[in-house]
Amino acid sequence: MNYKHLLYFWAVAKHGGVVKAAEHLHVTPQTISGQIQLLEEHFGRELFHKSGRALELTDAGQLAYSYAEDIFTLGSELDQVVRQPRGAARPLELRVGVADAVPKMVACRLLEPALQGEQAFKVVCREWKLDSLLAELAVHRIDLVLSDTPLPSGLSVHAFSHRLGGSAVGFYAVPSLAKKIKGEFPGCLNGVPMLVPGAESAMGARLSQWLSKHKLRPHVVGEFDDGALLKALGHQGHGVFMAPTVLHDEVCRQYEAKLIGQANDLIEEFYVISVERRITHPGVAAITQAAREGLFAAWRA
Repeated sequence: MNYKHLLYFWAVAKHGGVVKAAEHLHVTPQTISGQIQLLEEHFGRELFHKSGRALELTDAGQLAYSYAEDIFTLGSELDQVVRQPRGAARPLELRVGVADAVPKMVACRLLEPALQGEQAFKVVCREWKLDSLLAELAVHRIDLVLSDTPLPSGLSVHAFSHRLGGSAVGFYAVPSLAKKIKGEFPGCLNGVPMLVPGAESAMGARLSQWLSKHKLRPHVVGEFDDGALLKALGHQGHGVFMAPTVLHDEVCRQYEAKLIGQANDLIEEFYVISVERRITHPGVAAITQAAREGLFAAWRA
């Protein structure tokens, strides 16, 4: 394989077109197009197809791009490592997949030990749907998945779930909305505008069951898969929103919110999913230990 051809292909996919890739690489668009044609002849597959005036990756192109991304990222790392002073330690790479249902604040707290510990890690983080991340885990393209559910049953993925812990869920609102909410919790949630997680998420399903158990009917003004967007709208006063109470101080500070009530019978759980039955990767071990002994220590039951 001619890696210059692969570099030109990678640049087109990364920058979104032949012209932009040519500008980045300081060559002509004709040169780029010619090199990609040679690469397609080498593979015997088309890597791009036209969609209007734009180029889109084919299935073969998507596969080639994922490998090219690894190859040139590793090449950049090689350049940095070789230029380091003699004796400098090469950072160990920790490739993390974060399921999109995991709150960003929780993911941040869970990743901190890998960024701040004595062992030097280069953290490469990907956020995606859980099933897509598990597919990446199965072929060892990532080292662990942070999830709000254990490994789903019925999947042909050889992996193991390691429970980090859980947290009671708090219901929060900005002061202007909190003043309008009267009565004892949780009954005070009846008729109150509420922003809720997506119905297909683990917490969305648990919330629905919890509301039914307590015979509560809030006024659901929005349903969101993106937890950060949900909380941002809560910060704007559009409704009551939920967050794990282990993050109480951060939620109150960042979103200028007040706790309406804490549901000790509504628990949000978090897991590390890895291909190791017994965790040996030092980065995964650091995250797991810090979560169990720190963030979720009070909720490890």
